[in-house]
Amino acid sequence: MSELTPLTRDLSVFNKLELEKPPVGVKFLYGEPEGLTRLERTLGLCEMIPEAQKGRAFYAGFADHECAGPVPLGMVDVDPFYWSGQIGPCLEVFKEARANRRIYDVIPTLERGTCNYTAFAPLDLLTFDPDIIVFTGRARKMEIVLRSMSWTTGQMYEAKGTPVLGCAWTMVYPYVTGKINYGVTGITFGHIAREVGTEGHVWVSVPWDALPTMVENLNEMPFVLPAYEDGRDNYSKRFDRVTGH
Repeated sequence: MSELTPLTRDLSVFNKLELEKPPVGVKFLYGEPEGLTRLERTLGLCEMIPEAQKGRAFYAGFADHECAGPVPLGMVDVDPFYWSGQIGPCLEVFKEARANRRIYDVIPTLERGTCNYTAFAPLDLLTFDPDIIVFTGRARKMEIVLRSMSWTTGQMYEAKGTPVLGCAWTMVYPYVTGKINYGVTGITFGHIAREVGTEGHVWVSVPWDALPTMVENLNEMPFVLPAYEDGRDNYSKRFDRVTGH
C-alpha cells in the first residue's frame, strides 16, 4: 500500500487567501515514494518549503539534506558532540554548552528510522494527503489562518520554538502533537544563516487533523472583520454599542 494516499479533501478555499507564496503540503514517509521527482540538490530542511513554493513537487531522502534536518526527522543518531551542547558556542549562538544542551530535551523528533523520506508539494500540485500544511505570509493573512481554527473551537494561539532547529517546530511538532504552530521568519539561527523566506513574515503549520475544521470555517467566516475597517475611533464606538456602554 502506498504511503502517498490521494488527496480527497477540497483545499481550494486556501486560494481565497491570495497569499504571495502558496501553502506547501508535507508528508513524512518510511518508504521511497513513487510518482514524485527526487530533489536534485542538497538543501536544509527549512529550505525545502521555499523550494516547493517555487512550483515544484518533490521528495527528499537523507542524502539530500544539509544542516541538522535529519535530527528531528529521526534519520540519524545524534552525536554526543551535539547532545553535549558543544556546537552552539562554536557558532556563537549560545554562550556556553550548558545553554545549548537544554534544547535537546525539548526538540520534537520522530522515532529513529521511522521517517526516511519527506515529500513536498505546493497547493496547486498537491495530489497526496499531507501530514501537515505550511502557510507563509504577512501577519494579517496569517491572522485569518489562525482564526479559521479558533472561530468555532476557541482554540488558543500557541507558538513553540527554540533559537536553533526551527525546522523541528515548523514540521515535526505539529505532526506529532496535532497542534497548530506558528512563528516569524528571521528569529531562528537557520533562517537567518541560510536566508530562508522573507524576514518578518509569519509561518503557520497545520496538522492534517485540523484541516477539516479549518477548511469548513474558511468557507463560512469573514476574512476581514468589520471592526478591522472601522479605524480606531469608530471601532471604539462599535465596542461601546456592543457592550451597551
